[in-house]
Amino acid sequence: MDKKLHYVKKELLRREIPPVLLVLLLLAVLLLSFLLYMHLNNFSVTTGQPDVDSSLCPFGYFRLGPLKNCSPWLSCEAINTEVRKLKCVGEGAVKKVFLSEWKENKVSLSQLANSELKEDFLHGLKMLKSLQSKYVVRLLGYCEKQFTILTQYHPLGSLKSLNEMLDLPRYKGLNTWHRRFMLAIDYVSIIHYLHNSPLGTLVMCDSNDLDKVLSQYLLTSDFHVLVNDLDALPLVNKSAGRLVKCGHRELQGEFVAPEQLWPYGEEVPFEDDLMPPYDEKTDIWKIPDVSNFFLGHVEGSDIVRFHLFDIHAACKKKNPAERPSAQMVMDTYRKILTLLLREAAMPGTREML
Repeated sequence: MDKKLHYVKKELLRREIPPVLLVLLLLAVLLLSFLLYMHLNNFSVTTGQPDVDSSLCPFGYFRLGPLKNCSPWLSCEAINTEVRKLKCVGEGAVKKVFLSEWKENKVSLSQLANSELKEDFLHGLKMLKSLQSKYVVRLLGYCEKQFTILTQYHPLGSLKSLNEMLDLPRYKGLNTWHRRFMLAIDYVSIIHYLHNSPLGTLVMCDSNDLDKVLSQYLLTSDFHVLVNDLDALPLVNKSAGRLVKCGHRELQGEFVAPEQLWPYGEEVPFEDDLMPPYDEKTDIWKIPDVSNFFLGHVEGSDIVRFHLFDIHAACKKKNPAERPSAQMVMDTYRKILTLLLREAAMPGTREML
């Protein structure tokens, strides 16, 4: 009886779907795959070299808002006379940040908050100048002698407020697995850029817990991610035997990589001089936890997590040398996005064929 029913179903399928229609359906799937590939290729980095944003001005210049022409970075005099402070919108260990105004444009004015951290402030300024790209907040000017930095203002603030923003009625339409996964891809792309920067391999050291990581990045009005805080970006140079340590205090907890923990047990008091250094693979260890935050608990996010399981397991290898590079993680993320978009666009394709 079962064989007979199977035969009847097969005959019905043959009658309902002519061969010409199957060919057309297959061509449609191939066309859709090509269009998805082209779309993803427009926003992603496909090689070891970072993309250059065509909207960026030459070094030492910026373009802001409706301005068509590039303007030189504002000098001390211009900042003092043309920029007006409005209110303090944030304060960290190194900087105070003020919402300010320049020629009817909202801007962010950062000033040194602790005189003992001048070197950190100036290091952040050096990184900001050297790393201007599509991944980094736009520098508008600075005054080194007054410890002042002027950058583009992003009203949505840091990534710490992401879930609150997506709960607002005007942004609820963006609260999807697709948009959230795109933010995770932005984040991994920034890590890839820092690991392959014009200055060499840089490690994001201000990342000892999830909140600290999220505070280092901004959410743009068109829902992309930019790195904003570059005060703690030490350089790794393996060929010269140069590794790094993130600060001089003992780190604890499961969020930091195993190699960042004191290796000699509680019976031996922590000493910075005895703490072994490490490399950029500490950033890789943290990617699954940050991506998990991005994905949230919306419909479809668990399917994304399922597809990410293998690459995230690799990121959590105890031996840093066994973890993938940021390039490998980024490529895997993009392949999974392509696959999921294709399946979402043609949900019944596999069964019909």
